[in-house]
Amino acid sequence: MENNNKYLGKEKVSKLLFKFSIPCILSLLISSLYNIVDQIFIGNSSLGYLGNAATSIVFPITIISVAFAWAIGDGCAAFLSLCQGRKDTKNAHIAIGNGIVINFFISILFVILGFIFMDKLLFLFGASNTTLPIAKTYFKIILMFIPVYMLANGMNAIIRADGSPKFSMASTLVGAITNIILDPIFIFIFNWGIAGAAWATIIGECLSLIVSVIYFTKTKTFKLTKNSFKLNLGIFSNVIKLGVSTFITQMSIVVISLVCNIMLAKYGALSKYGADIPIAVIGICMKVFTIVINIAVGIILGAQPILGYNYGAKQNDRVKETFKLALILTIIVSLISMIIFLFCPSIVIKMFGTESELYMEFALKTFKIFLFFIVLTCIIKISSILFQAVGDPLKASIVSLTRDIVLFVPLVIILPKFMGVEGVLYAAPLADLLGFIITLILLIIFFKKLANKQTNMDAATKILDSKNGAIITISRMHGSKGKYIGEQVAKKLNIPYYYKELTAIAAEESGLDKEFISKINQSSNILHELYLTTTPVKFAIEAQEKVIKQIASKGSCVIIGRAADYVLRNNKNLIRIFIYAPEEYRIKSIMEMYKDNKTTAKKNMLKSDKNRASYYKLISNKTFGDVNNYDLCIDSSIGVEKTTEIICNFINNKIK
Repeated sequence: MENNNKYLGKEKVSKLLFKFSIPCILSLLISSLYNIVDQIFIGNSSLGYLGNAATSIVFPITIISVAFAWAIGDGCAAFLSLCQGRKDTKNAHIAIGNGIVINFFISILFVILGFIFMDKLLFLFGASNTTLPIAKTYFKIILMFIPVYMLANGMNAIIRADGSPKFSMASTLVGAITNIILDPIFIFIFNWGIAGAAWATIIGECLSLIVSVIYFTKTKTFKLTKNSFKLNLGIFSNVIKLGVSTFITQMSIVVISLVCNIMLAKYGALSKYGADIPIAVIGICMKVFTIVINIAVGIILGAQPILGYNYGAKQNDRVKETFKLALILTIIVSLISMIIFLFCPSIVIKMFGTESELYMEFALKTFKIFLFFIVLTCIIKISSILFQAVGDPLKASIVSLTRDIVLFVPLVIILPKFMGVEGVLYAAPLADLLGFIITLILLIIFFKKLANKQTNMDAATKILDSKNGAIITISRMHGSKGKYIGEQVAKKLNIPYYYKELTAIAAEESGLDKEFISKINQSSNILHELYLTTTPVKFAIEAQEKVIKQIASKGSCVIIGRAADYVLRNNKNLIRIFIYAPEEYRIKSIMEMYKDNKTTAKKNMLKSDKNRASYYKLISNKTFGDVNNYDLCIDSSIGVEKTTEIICNFINNKIK
């Protein structure tokens, strides 16, 4: 990691937060415009609340397509970032080309299925006999251009990862501004009604796609060729793994919208409001709610690298200070919003048109009840991203899904049985309150676990000058005694040996904590692969890779683990060794070294090997232990001395 990253641990927190958060907030707010502009103009047209109900019915269906597009786009973006880190120019363009092809084919499939099951889908998501014709008119136009919609959304994340966040934002902004300009022209001047809103959205998306395609002709870190578009499922499987969390997040929105619309249609029809008013109002309410949430999320996304670095550096006061400032800003924004929604909601509601007394009555009630605890919702959202930023995706998932899926969805189903259509409204604040209690408990546990002691650098550890010769990297199975064998090899060859020394130097160079760096592969996190892609771990990996290259530049040495064989793959003096042993031998070794019983030893062996394999895959995109990745693979059960002797002889013969 470059030394200039240390400023995350030294610069004033408030200055850093404002610098990083403002672009995030602006980007998210621009994205929100697509979701809200149509409803403002439709609500003020002759279509009124029926038009808004129709768009609210179609919206979650389009989110399904976005879930696939963003999952592929975010997966490609994450894969591109990893390739950039490991200087891999061979696989990035293939992953991105495959992503574009598969995204396109999924969009075509979506179009076909959408037209075949159109009526069933619209009825499933809450259409009534009154809103069905309007929803069909809107959906048909949107559906025809779903490939454009999905490709534009998928490309955006890749552009950001290629180092052009401003261009990515400009692409979205072009579409949003176009939509805003064309909506009133098509709806009011041309009198196209709901079709006008759909065409305005589609033309905006087409322009966004054109801007993105133009960028793809002059990318920075990859270049698409004909070979990029040939399917390579081996590479693309990594993209899917990296994008799955985005897919789950987006599909949770679909589940929430689906259940909400079904219950509103069912119990709304039994009330004085009818089925269409509640769906129209909730659609508006959710879009307004999204704007507030996006501001909060923008604040904490800006804080993410600050939190990640300082957590890795064990500068815990700065972690607390950063989250405290993000929390204060979030509470201020959400409190202002809550006051507006509680005491003067009509200001917001009237932006979307006024229909009747019944409509206004339900709208006022919805904003006051449904958004009553929006402050708690925002705190839940930023807490989820906090846990993600500090390398705990399990807690992040618990916080995120508990409020939305575990609590809100069941409450939406249960409460209307006793309270009618108003039960749907009360499900939100109750889910917010219960979700906040769970979040608060996890936050308290997290901050209590933060050590009070600041990071302790090992200034005495240095990179040693060495003679010219082989750079020996040793990868090993847990329990194979590879670490000890590597040390013996270094002694026999009279060259430096780096294991714990490597992490100490990386800590000193980067400002991260030595213990944090050394324990990357020891994490017992259930979501280990996601853990390896979190912000603090990325900082640690960058620090290690930089130090490994510095060590190799000083001459012959032995380096244990840390995917050093891949990091130094371009070094002409590199000798890559893999040490393995039968399972029973390794279990016995672990029992001797750590005084474990047989069951515990086997469990720790399997966990450690799995974590090492995940780390190696992340760094190299290769399989840990594959014989093709090494110059020598040796079974250490023949004995430490004999293994050491064979390795030394192999090295001496290799460098003659």
